[in-house]
Amino acid sequence: MERVLVIGPCGAGKSTASRRIAAVLALPLHHLDRLHWKAGWVEGSKEELHELLAPILAEDRWIIDGNYGSTMQQRIVRSDAVIYLDYPVSLCLWRAAKRVWRFRGRTRPDMTEGCPERFDFAFFLYIANWNRHARPRTEALLAGSEGKVHRFTSPRAMEDWLVKLERKHACN
Repeated sequence: MERVLVIGPCGAGKSTASRRIAAVLALPLHHLDRLHWKAGWVEGSKEELHELLAPILAEDRWIIDGNYGSTMQQRIVRSDAVIYLDYPVSLCLWRAAKRVWRFRGRTRPDMTEGCPERFDFAFFLYIANWNRHARPRTEALLAGSEGKVHRFTSPRAMEDWLVKLERKHACN
């Protein structure tokens, strides 16, 4: 695995998983949230995100976490592995709430500096509706790439896989 994409609902733990995978495989890690958002929670344009992402995708080695549907297809095509944290929405909502509490008023490590964590009802509504809107779009984008998709439906399954990955690369 040289070019890894980590996707899934908000609150699933994409950034945490990405950090572990990046450490094991010695891959440069890129968080799409950090590329997309500007200080003060100012949203960048799709065009800006595409421009910032292009040189990263051109590299031979990387791990990128985040969904951002407008860039998903080009990332899937370029990746050799897609880690899909396909967790229950209830778990993602709980984890997102814990993240808000943990980082309240501070910028989390995978976000642009100047974007302090805060409760955002629309964000939680987006997570709550993941299965109706974002999931079908994500599934459609993954169609035809099943051979490179590692789908995890529980944190336990992901943890078991990560432990195996760490053991495998500790021996190398």
